[in-house]
Amino acid sequence: MKIKSDGATLNGFLDRGSHFHGDLTFEETFRIDGKFEGKIRSGSELILGETADVDAEVEVGRVSINGTFKGRIRALERIDLLPRARVFADLSSPILKIEEGARFEGSCQMGGEPVSNVVGIQPRK
Repeated sequence: MKIKSDGATLNGFLDRGSHFHGDLTFEETFRIDGKFEGKIRSGSELILGETADVDAEVEVGRVSINGTFKGRIRALERIDLLPRARVFADLSSPILKIEEGARFEGSCQMGGEPVSNVVGIQPRK
């Protein structure tokens, strides 16, 4: 078990070069840097690193993406698309943050929350 720098517990890790097909549930935080296909369920945080290649139906508390994701995500708290994210999905979350450089194709539903919850989208210079 690893400890993240902010003190949260990292319950599991699917490393680069690994492939998993199936259903995943976890507590605390789980990181994927390999290939995953299936369903992911948790009330906590999912991290998809730069080398992640995920095709899944996801229901989590929070998700941070910096790799490739295809499928559907329902996040209870927030979704962060980091600069190297490549997301082809339907997203549902009260907060969506898209950083410059991220690619997003799909739809986003914000559950009736005000548009001001969309953060981090900046016009190109």
